Amino acid sequence: MKLYSVDLQFFSGEKTEKATPKKRQEARKKGQTAKSQDINTAVVLLAVFFFMSMAGGFMKKGIFTLFENSFQGNLRMDLTEGNIQGMFLGILKELAIYIGPILLVALLAGVISNFSQVGFMFTSEAIQPKLEKINPISGFKRVFSMRAIVELMKSILKIGFIGIITFSVLWKRMDEILVLSQKSIGSALATLSSLTIQMGLFASGALLFLAILDFLYQKFDFEKNIRMSKQDIKDEYKNTEGDPLIKSRIKQMQREIAMRRMMQEVPKADVVITNPTHFAIAIRYDESKRDAPFVVAKGVDFIAQKIKMVAKENDVMTVENRPLARALYSQTEIGDAIPEEFFKAVAEILAFVYKVKNKI
Repeated sequence: MKLYSVDLQFFSGEKTEKATPKKRQEARKKGQTAKSQDINTAVVLLAVFFFMSMAGGFMKKGIFTLFENSFQGNLRMDLTEGNIQGMFLGILKELAIYIGPILLVALLAGVISNFSQVGFMFTSEAIQPKLEKINPISGFKRVFSMRAIVELMKSILKIGFIGIITFSVLWKRMDEILVLSQKSIGSALATLSSLTIQMGLFASGALLFLAILDFLYQKFDFEKNIRMSKQDIKDEYKNTEGDPLIKSRIKQMQREIAMRRMMQEVPKADVVITNPTHFAIAIRYDESKRDAPFVVAKGVDFIAQKIKMVAKENDVMTVENRPLARALYSQTEIGDAIPEEFFKAVAEILAFVYKVKNKI
């Protein structure tokens, strides 16, 4: 039997359960989420090379015109410190017109790819300084961990796969490459540009394919790392909902406080209507507060006996009326006015009480 309980404790500590929403939220606050950096890189490269393939002709023409005008203008003017600075700033402005869109496309692609993976997330947890990050023992463990081996294998696979793709593109256009020396400078540059863009598009596509596989692995690894044991789920429930023992104790204290408050109102009652042993209803009539009599205390069994005892100690009359006591207990709450159908019966009892008190 003891061995069986030990086995249960052992298995309850195994992290076999899926993470709860609260656990996922805590991990997200720490910056922990399933994400592949290769997807960002692949999308950025693919967007840049695609943009260059669409706008390459316009950019080439503008850049060639820029350099042609710059060199021709420089040959006609005397170079001084002032005009060199102006010429340099002018060239930078012209280059920004052609290079700026490429940088903007790269920025937008990076933001979109990152947002598609993790959504909007800002946390400073990941950049906070931690001593364990500079611990040589922890660093050694990270270098020779299973994750490091997996990352190494992924890098080798990427290099090999992308290398084969780019070599295939070069091999397919080998005839054009071999005759580059026989072409003019402009034609050779056009061929090299076309070849570079084609290799970039194919390599980016291949990297994106590998990145999708990497994202699936990262998602699997993330889900595995945030798994919880049955005991973790129980502890989280206790922390979220509260320990059942503490909650029951709080409810008990609340009942005791409510009981004390109710008992403090019994001496102010005009009459206590009883069953006589099971039910007790304390009634009060105050014209300045209510238009009708209202209930200040009620109880059954032990509480009913307690109400009658407090009433007796404070000279509050007790009147036996079994059907009225049962009806008032079931149809009214503390602070409620007496229902209209019981006005007559309660009024008769109050009249009797006032008559007795006046005689006394």
